[in-house]
Amino acid sequence: MASIEQPAATPLAGLPRRQYEPGAQGPLAGVRVLDLTRLVSGAQLGLVLGDLGADVVKVERPGVGDPFRHTTVDGYDAYWKAYGRNKRSITLDYGRPEGRELLFRLVETADLLAENFTPGVLERLVDGPEALLEHNAKLVIVRISGWGQTGPRSGQPGFGTLAEAFSGFTYLNGDPGGTPVQAPMSLADTVAGTYAASAALAALWEARVNGGDGQVVDVSLFEPLFSIMGADATAYAARGRLRSRGDGAGVSSVRGAFQTRDDHWVAISAATSETAARFFAAVSREDLLEDPRFATHEARVAHRGALNEVLAAEFRRFTRAEILMLAREHRLTIGPVLDMIDALADEHYRERETIVEMEDGVVLQNAVPRLSSTPAVIRRPAPALGEHNAEVYGELGLGARELARLAEDGVV
Repeated sequence: MASIEQPAATPLAGLPRRQYEPGAQGPLAGVRVLDLTRLVSGAQLGLVLGDLGADVVKVERPGVGDPFRHTTVDGYDAYWKAYGRNKRSITLDYGRPEGRELLFRLVETADLLAENFTPGVLERLVDGPEALLEHNAKLVIVRISGWGQTGPRSGQPGFGTLAEAFSGFTYLNGDPGGTPVQAPMSLADTVAGTYAASAALAALWEARVNGGDGQVVDVSLFEPLFSIMGADATAYAARGRLRSRGDGAGVSSVRGAFQTRDDHWVAISAATSETAARFFAAVSREDLLEDPRFATHEARVAHRGALNEVLAAEFRRFTRAEILMLAREHRLTIGPVLDMIDALADEHYRERETIVEMEDGVVLQNAVPRLSSTPAVIRRPAPALGEHNAEVYGELGLGARELARLAEDGVV
């Protein structure tokens, strides 16, 4: 595999280097996942399970593969390399009768099957979850979709941007009085994929440990994001309070990102009256606690706009280095706002090996969280399309001649 050349005098120089560990046994060793998904939500689900040691078999369309393979950054397939690691790739057109029979044979060897089609597509292709469970009664079937498998929107196309808007996140995100701002990442998809992984493991525990049957896990894109939006529904039902755009969560009155004198940015979150008072004292602004607008937590929340103007002026008095030194001296809850260049060079990132350079020169986010006895590791790089056809289909007893015929017929 060709190495990626990197200039010496860049933040990439000196990154922690790691080898792929194909023989590593993670906590999910022995768990097989058939991954029929595409794009972020399914990729995140497979990433979490694969990093923890599951055998994630990516089932892709012959000759085409996952759209991430063709999503490039300046011609470089960064998304596929980041999300495709720790997965094996096979090709299969299970929309054809012979391909469907092969999928059923694969299902018999699997513990989990994941798909993120629009509801109804799995039913059209393979007669739905019932047909899969007939071939493996213990199978856990994870279904990720924009709106869930039920409800009036269930049959509509759903993407993360729409789910973020529908969850209420986009409405709240942005400056007060400004326009709604979309998330700068695939937020709904990533949260849904992570939720799906945890739910899949719960269903797997039920089947393996509790002696239960396989089941269907229904994950929408909007509900996991809505579930982490805090206590908004509860607060509205009890007190009629609605948050407005740019409004904080209400638990921290001294909170936000502010620019320093040298045009860097820092963030502060002084959630309690004690931490707020400590910050005011550290910047010699104890007088703010005598101002009725800022004297109590409730008053500061009510006058957050005015307080933010004061905070912006205070932070402008310091360079980033000065305010971070002040934070260390007074144990203030202030930290730097990093961009990717900052993160790549940061000593804390490097000490924890949060970003690593693999043996082939590919730079990746490392596996998280960290388990002390059975750590998540990067066992293998993102595979070529159909790289493991002979390996996986060989486990079903298919030989080279049969695979060649199936390939010629467009089945694999």
